[in-house]
Amino acid sequence: MCPPRQSRWPWRWLTSSICSPGSGPSTRSPPAPRIPSPLRRAALGVIRLVLENGLKLELVQGLLAPIRANRAAMVAVAPEGSAVPDLSDERVEAECALVLAEDLLAFFHGRLKVFLRDQGLRHDVIDACIARPGSDDLNRLVKRARALQKVLGTEDGENLVQGFKRANNILSQAEAKDGVEYSFGADAKYAEAESEKALFAALEAAEPRIKTALEAEDFTAAMSETAGLRAPIDAFFEEVQVNAENDVLRRNRLNLLSEIRRVCTQVADLARLDG
Repeated sequence: MCPPRQSRWPWRWLTSSICSPGSGPSTRSPPAPRIPSPLRRAALGVIRLVLENGLKLELVQGLLAPIRANRAAMVAVAPEGSAVPDLSDERVEAECALVLAEDLLAFFHGRLKVFLRDQGLRHDVIDACIARPGSDDLNRLVKRARALQKVLGTEDGENLVQGFKRANNILSQAEAKDGVEYSFGADAKYAEAESEKALFAALEAAEPRIKTALEAEDFTAAMSETAGLRAPIDAFFEEVQVNAENDVLRRNRLNLLSEIRRVCTQVADLARLDG
């Protein structure tokens, strides 16, 4: 099988010019991962081309064919001294090609962060959006990042992140302590406090609107709907004790926090934001 990701030097294969079948991997191994300047410039050129023309391009799928056409690149993923992947096995070949495509996507993400940082986009905002599925569509990824940063500049957006992180921290600690995952769905019939009932209602109302906005790739609208949850989340924490003595209430409230985490991370992984 293809060597596991953590056991190899992830950028070694990049020196072999994977899009030029027939070129072999470099025989020289620099002391640390170092991407050739022409490759960095080429990646920035692709990024500009995609963004300036609003192209919808799923990079991972687009890269698989040229990668599989150059077996030397796939052999290069094997660490020195380890067994070379058996590329005659179709499953192994497909696995190695996917690993390389994902590594190249990570390289593009790194170049994209440099490109967007010069335009004023925060690195943690970009990381939060990269963490969501579909981040190989760079145009869509940038739309997400711009929408997130715009909402973070508002009072609701800033406070939403704080409320989300509070919910996420309480939930993560409880899951680690109890050894279970609280993601089985909270039940509104167990809600006692008015703010608790209001939060159930707010999440139920916001989710379809967020979904509709995401389907239209209107990430600004999706983030605005998400930020609208700030007030009911704040009110919930002001009035409700999550770790109640009543075990049924405690479990239900932890599942409610799981709903907050799920609904609030549809545009971006807010847990990755600084602060």
